[in-house]
Amino acid sequence: MKVYKTKDIRNIALIGSAGSGKTTLAEAILFEAGKIKRRGTVEGKNTVSDYFPVEQEYGYSVFPTIAQVEFNGRKLNFIDCPGKEDFVGGAITALNVTDQAVILVNGQYGPEVGTMNSFRNTEKLGKPVIFLVNQLDRENCDFETVINNIRDTFGNKCVEVQYPVATGVGFNSLIDVLLMKKLTWKADGGAPTIEDIPASEMDKAEELHAALVEAAASNDDALMEKYFEEESLTQDEIREGIRKGLITRSIFPVFCVCSGKDMGVGRLMEFLGNVVPLPDEMPKVSDVNGNEIAVDSNGPESLFFFKTGMEPHIGEVSYFKVMSGTVHPGDDLTNADRGSKERLGQIFSCYGATREAVDELQAGDIGCTVKLKDVKTGNTLNAKDVDIRFDFIKYPNSKFWRAIKAVNESDTEKLMVAINKMRQEDPTYVVEQSKELKQIIIHGQGEFHLRTLKWRLENNEKINAIYEESKIPYRETITKVSRADYRHKKQSGGAGQFGEVHLILEPYTEGMPDPVVYKFGGQEFKMNIKSREERDLEWGGKLVFLNSVVGGAIDLRFMPAILKGVMERMESGPLTGSYARDVRVIVYDGKMHPVDSNELSFMLAARNAFSKAFKEAGPKVLEPIYDLEVLVPADYMGDVMGDLQGRRAIIMGMDSEPGGYQKLKAKIPLKEMASYSIALSSLTGGSASFDMSFSNYELVPNDIQQALIKQHEAELAEED
Repeated sequence: MKVYKTKDIRNIALIGSAGSGKTTLAEAILFEAGKIKRRGTVEGKNTVSDYFPVEQEYGYSVFPTIAQVEFNGRKLNFIDCPGKEDFVGGAITALNVTDQAVILVNGQYGPEVGTMNSFRNTEKLGKPVIFLVNQLDRENCDFETVINNIRDTFGNKCVEVQYPVATGVGFNSLIDVLLMKKLTWKADGGAPTIEDIPASEMDKAEELHAALVEAAASNDDALMEKYFEEESLTQDEIREGIRKGLITRSIFPVFCVCSGKDMGVGRLMEFLGNVVPLPDEMPKVSDVNGNEIAVDSNGPESLFFFKTGMEPHIGEVSYFKVMSGTVHPGDDLTNADRGSKERLGQIFSCYGATREAVDELQAGDIGCTVKLKDVKTGNTLNAKDVDIRFDFIKYPNSKFWRAIKAVNESDTEKLMVAINKMRQEDPTYVVEQSKELKQIIIHGQGEFHLRTLKWRLENNEKINAIYEESKIPYRETITKVSRADYRHKKQSGGAGQFGEVHLILEPYTEGMPDPVVYKFGGQEFKMNIKSREERDLEWGGKLVFLNSVVGGAIDLRFMPAILKGVMERMESGPLTGSYARDVRVIVYDGKMHPVDSNELSFMLAARNAFSKAFKEAGPKVLEPIYDLEVLVPADYMGDVMGDLQGRRAIIMGMDSEPGGYQKLKAKIPLKEMASYSIALSSLTGGSASFDMSFSNYELVPNDIQQALIKQHEAELAEED
């Protein structure tokens, strides 16, 4: 493959709902460009994109796959993205490193929930959009209904560039209102016959052409002025107006293809090569220091590694985008994230698992390399003395999680290595080795997402693993003031152990003043604060520890041991063994022995005094509450609301969304969300989606608290 300059590079993400034909389109694109001699099929398990065993097993794309082709003097870098929402991380990755989104729409169904989610992702990232109506040869395809639904859902910025003369099994021709020609294909697709538009279609074509010209002209003052004067624009002027409109998201062109029969694909590629924004025309990406980095082939050399593939017999294949400068084989670079040095061996252009060595890649281009020593997904490599680091890809929060463990405990370490390797391939997996819950928890985007991971563990890594319900990270706190003391005394010959601690517990709130006096049973306890320690707890909330001991009752040297004893009980709360939070502890008195007192004695005394006081301070269990947003068709709103209320959710509001959807907002306990993705899909036939994010901790209902306490007591009894 020859070297392409930045101005001749086009980066395009193929996104959309599962089943909209992205992988089939990628196959047709490779065929049109001469990269492959025969088009594979998803059913035949022989496509370029879906070359991993798990993809062939399930018949779905799991990973984003790069397909790079040369066409009409341009280099087109396509990324074929998974359509299932469980693998949305691939689409997020691709959108961040490309300059144009092509959203495929299934011609049988029109815009689906996956279409809307894809569009929202482009909105968040400010990416240009072209809609591509596919599968026009299906019997139940009605293009007029589809285009009306597209406009109803995404607005009047959607402008037709093409429309089919007829749809269904006999589909073979399009009217292109930019070229103002009719394109007709033979049964096996390929190059079309180009002819004048027949009289029967001319009125419609002229109407759509005028709408396209006006939409294109509105993006440039000079073009608009010419349009007002002459009421027309040349094809090149229309393309220029569309490109400017794409950059500002003020126009969404609509194209048509039948990718399964290779009809319209070559024309789409021609349009993309001519109209897709250049890499240096898009808004600049900022590094972690907020500096905008220009896409300049003469700038400082900097590569961002956005994807890692694990391939048999090769190992890690590292995919990168040239953010600035020009990269060559043999370049010595520094990893800005890890501080290590790397020498690039060969660099490649690729399509699927096939790699072609290249002599250089310029700014804006995408490539891959192999056998790097210490490069992970998300790392930046720079030339000497270049200080750039990128971290611009933000993945969605997890929606489904389970505890995982190896069937054979001896495989646990091997299991963790394999899971962390898979996380390099898909950063939306989040791996948590929870000291608190004593579980390894895998967070993902859905049940199928985690099922795919388990399939790969068992079939690729030969590790048998099982999923279990993950525990909930409850918290404990107190609601009133209490006092307790405890004497630890042990004599076993020789030096003994002695320590006595008197302390007061109370709920802590931010900014509360230091205490002056407490009353218990008619007796006053005046405080004389000697020292104060405030700890932000890693699990949330605070511990405030005050020393108010007077008269030398406890030596100052024992205070760290007392604090350690308190912290031990904070890490394993007296009620359920959960972390405790938001507590103020005042040590106000105690006793020591000149010989037998030591740090261990005071640590144990403090731990037991804390437990006694905690249980008398109106202890409560807190549970994690999440903000939930559900995007649901209006027809299913009642069912979804009823289900949420049965899950102890509090409905916070609703908003109308395009396409007959509603966005429902709620607060819901994490406990109720463990299998929500499965339930929501069942309720709505897969037409709804949701996002969730941590909000806060709140008190659990009393019946649940009592059940948790009994469960913890039973677990302690089993351990004894």
